[in-house]
Amino acid sequence: MDLMWVKTNRFVKWIFRKYIWDIKNSENKIYLTFDDGPIPEVTEWVLETLKQHEVKATFFCIGDNIKKHPAIFQKVIESGHSIGNHTFNHLKGWNSRKEEYIKNTLLCEEAINEKTKNLNLKTKIFRPPYGKIKPSQSKVLRKMGYKIIMWDVLSVDYDKEISPEQCLENIIKNTVPGSIIACHDSLKAFKNLEYALPKAIEYLKNKGFVFETIH
Repeated sequence: MDLMWVKTNRFVKWIFRKYIWDIKNSENKIYLTFDDGPIPEVTEWVLETLKQHEVKATFFCIGDNIKKHPAIFQKVIESGHSIGNHTFNHLKGWNSRKEEYIKNTLLCEEAINEKTKNLNLKTKIFRPPYGKIKPSQSKVLRKMGYKIIMWDVLSVDYDKEISPEQCLENIIKNTVPGSIIACHDSLKAFKNLEYALPKAIEYLKNKGFVFETIH
């Protein structure tokens, strides 16, 4: 596994500097994020783990999953976590026409707003599935007021070829103040996540890091 894909290098951040890769600060703040939920069991386990450790995170949700599992989505909101858009059908931007991609993102926005309309949550953060988005798609979304949130540290929890121990190492060895850490509340990530998440949180808190949400 190439370390480059775990820790986003400065050259990539500079080339794609209109995207947010980290949130620099002098207060040891870091930003834990989860993609692909909400789904039964995994998202619920993540929520319980975060609650036990008194940590808030940001969930980039798939619109179709919000529709399928509204009660779990409601739990995410009620737990005080931040919500981001991850398209309705987990589209890969590089393989999608601009109009199709924007329409799919708006469908997800509608699903989010439908469940949060009484809470005044105007979510305008977006993470492209797979991290793949065309400049033309990004330009439209940014004009619509979206911040494109990428990551500084990729846990690679979804990769069945890495061990749970390696997943943990990916997180704790690469996190610095301002890091945005990408994890997944998905079935294929659960084996690695179940091992790595609680240990990573404990380790990082002991190192003095403070977990914050993205808005």
